[in-house]
Amino acid sequence: MLFNSVPFLVYFLPVTVVGFYLLGAARLHKLQIVWLTLSSLFFYGWWNVTSVPLLVGSVLVNFAIGRALSLKRRKWLLIAGVAANLALLGYYKYSDFFIGALNQSLGTRLPLPEVVLPLAISFFTFQQIAYLTDAHDGLADEPSLNTYAMFVTFFPHLIAGPITYHREMLPQFENLRMSRPRADLLALGLTVFVIGLFKKVLIADSLSQWASPVFAAADAGHAMTALEAWGGSLCYTLQIYFDFSGYTDMAIGLGLMFGIRLPQNFDSPYKSHNIIEFWSRWNMTLTRFLTSYVYTPMTLSLSRARRRAGKPMPRRGRTTPGAFASLVALPTMVTMFLIGMWHGAGWQFMIFGLLHGTYITINHAWRSVKAQLGRTVDSPRLRHRIPAVLLTFLCVLVALVFFRAGSTLAALRLLSAMLASHGLYFPGGSPTHSALALATLFGARALPAVQLSLADHNEFRLLFVLFGILWLLPNTQQWLRNYETGLNPLGKPTWLEQRTPHLARLLVWRPSPGFAILVGGIAFLAIARALSVAPTEFLYFKF
Repeated sequence: MLFNSVPFLVYFLPVTVVGFYLLGAARLHKLQIVWLTLSSLFFYGWWNVTSVPLLVGSVLVNFAIGRALSLKRRKWLLIAGVAANLALLGYYKYSDFFIGALNQSLGTRLPLPEVVLPLAISFFTFQQIAYLTDAHDGLADEPSLNTYAMFVTFFPHLIAGPITYHREMLPQFENLRMSRPRADLLALGLTVFVIGLFKKVLIADSLSQWASPVFAAADAGHAMTALEAWGGSLCYTLQIYFDFSGYTDMAIGLGLMFGIRLPQNFDSPYKSHNIIEFWSRWNMTLTRFLTSYVYTPMTLSLSRARRRAGKPMPRRGRTTPGAFASLVALPTMVTMFLIGMWHGAGWQFMIFGLLHGTYITINHAWRSVKAQLGRTVDSPRLRHRIPAVLLTFLCVLVALVFFRAGSTLAALRLLSAMLASHGLYFPGGSPTHSALALATLFGARALPAVQLSLADHNEFRLLFVLFGILWLLPNTQQWLRNYETGLNPLGKPTWLEQRTPHLARLLVWRPSPGFAILVGGIAFLAIARALSVAPTEFLYFKF
């Protein structure tokens, strides 16, 4: 069931909210939790009812292991629990890929299991691994089965995050504010929800009409001009931005309707002026999970190994090449490789992760060199920040080509076209000999069977407007920064507000007739669109 579908908007959400608060009015707090858990299982089963037993079984097994770890912190039990979760994820998500790769490399003919990927398995697996680790470390309270089941299955974050920690959610489940409706939380939640719905159905879905044909042409081996390739790639960078941002807003808004604040997961990542900052703003809860449970433990382990080997530890700002390689580069590459593979089973996802690992390693090295030279690591000057933002965005765009393409070869074809291997504006233009050689190397055919027609003025007008919005205007959390929408507030003033304070009143929401009309207009357009067209999946549902 999609957040932007008629069954969700017209039936599921109203019934779930009303039932939840009727139970609250009767002071049946425990039944409220049961109601939300059963509603969430119904929501999950709407996609594929055969996946519900898998989710329920995962919840029960992890709950039992977590309880045992809370009583006796045995390392072997933690390892067994984490291994079981990863084995389940590996079987469903990666078995086809690895057996196919084995057949291709060794010439074998092992049968592919052709497993159907259960929805959200990556998200609820990581969430429960975090719980087991915290239970072993004494950081998680002992929950009841009801609260634990709700923690895992709560429908606003179940399908595509944010990945939550037990210690940040359980206190909210016990909070009495869940027992009765609060007009302020309902209004705030609905506002955030409709903003996210607007981003999804009116912006992200509109961009897909230009992005999808370009990547389909690259998958099919068709040639395209640089203008088409750049247009399609830029459209996809904005499509995934508004699609994921929209989902995050909708999830946070839905949580607020039930008195629950979810962690923020998206903070204008294309405004980042380096790639390290980008990953602190994009899929923020995935980044914090892998930082906490992979990067930091690996760095500490390598540090201890260096000490045992008698190697000196680097002083602050004075990292030696050997120490940098072992303490920064290796953990970074491993963590980003896992991020790539978490998103999908394919060589292109590996390359996506390794590209970002390389970007971050170079970023760390550059910052270290600047620190050793006594230079400002992150210059606040506008003439430095604008090129930094543009360079970071270009790096992200190149990696996203691999992220979206159907194969590594298709990604290379599209990047080749972006270098004008088939002309700048018209198919069969006048590419250089080196560009033609590049195109031939990547297997592009001479001409497309159909004209892509992507050199559309409307496309580039829309791109111009959307980049202006995401680079200059506040995001949802900044717009509503006078109100607590999530667990980790993100409401810093935008660059435009800092330099033009008189605009701040126009760029921050406040209760007034003008803003009420604006939000009402956004809600009308978003809901009308959602109810009148066939719903499309959120891009992160695939992961």
